[in-house]
Amino acid sequence: MNIGMSTSVVQRGKTGVGQYVFALVTALSRQLNRHELTLFVLEEDVALFNSLRESATIVPISEQFRPPVKDILWHQTILPSLARAHRLDVLHVPSYRRMLWPRPCALVTTIHDLAPFHVAGKYDWKRMIYGRVVARRLAHRQDKIIAVSQNTADDVVRFFKLPAKKVAVVHNGLDHTRFFPDSSAVAQEFIRQRYKLHQPFFLYVARLEHPGKNHVRLIEAFNRFKVETRSDWQLVFGGSDWHGAKAIHAAIGQSPFRSDIRCLGFVADDALPKLYRAASVFVHPSLFEGFGFPPLEAMACGCPVLCSTRGALGEIVGPAAATVDPEDVTALTRQLIAIASVPDLRTTLREAGLARARYFDWQRAAAQTLEVYTAALKAEPAPSSIGVEPQAIKD
Repeated sequence: MNIGMSTSVVQRGKTGVGQYVFALVTALSRQLNRHELTLFVLEEDVALFNSLRESATIVPISEQFRPPVKDILWHQTILPSLARAHRLDVLHVPSYRRMLWPRPCALVTTIHDLAPFHVAGKYDWKRMIYGRVVARRLAHRQDKIIAVSQNTADDVVRFFKLPAKKVAVVHNGLDHTRFFPDSSAVAQEFIRQRYKLHQPFFLYVARLEHPGKNHVRLIEAFNRFKVETRSDWQLVFGGSDWHGAKAIHAAIGQSPFRSDIRCLGFVADDALPKLYRAASVFVHPSLFEGFGFPPLEAMACGCPVLCSTRGALGEIVGPAAATVDPEDVTALTRQLIAIASVPDLRTTLREAGLARARYFDWQRAAAQTLEVYTAALKAEPAPSSIGVEPQAIKD
């Protein structure tokens, strides 16, 4: 089987979708056997895939197609010809905004979430319309759709009006060579040196996006936490500015505890696991996620997690995290106070999180993805072994 994958959505590796692509193609490269893998990569991203040169064919794509609109047009007009030229059997596009209308071969796409149907104002109006209207029509042209959670699969069936047999649930994995428990003391010293963080801190790793990531309510809850506890704990945000970031910075500026709220910007790969290990508690109050990498990464590093259950988050973290309604600031405040003041609770959550994180493995995800490719070629329902009901994920 000759498999092709478009990688133009990696955004230089600074997004969850980018991490998905890198991790999946790396895992696939170890399981190809008689299969061949062809990657279509924007020129300035080619170096990011250097480790795959011996196991995959890398086809450079002109940088003129990096802007979103031009990239979408490239997918519809040029990529189909490339698929035919490279004699692909299956073409995998890992983003629903880039799904193809032409069908040069069997088509597979990954849908990470259908946030435009859940969070008003998450994107500008053009992207909201594209996600709600255009993508729905494109989805019907695909042979198989991979959903990264059962929650997302249910949304695809509901909002795109697709038959359930066309959708396979393949949970994302984790890179356990990066995210694993290690000395918190060593990590804390590293973080003190790099970021000048000297106090216990709540950590939230997500792009600074408003309202979707819910930073503003977390800031309000943190303000109340500080008033009620008079503690020296800090609140730390790791992530680049995104849509609506001005509202988040304004909320920080208006906080009476703004000196205890830190924005680190994008956190480099070498620092992220150490940041998780150094944090006292990881907080993820997002209003909606189709999967949710950061809570799992934190769990795998031994950091206790307080998490929203919106979207797929409840499915993914299960009983291994403290949970909260992300729109209830009072409840969020109470949880911050409880988890900060009860060391035994943090220990319990840490142990449960480590067990939970072990389930999520990229080699498992790659094997299941190969099954989806085979099913797409045969135009038959994906094997029933793919995907696991949330209740079946064992801790």
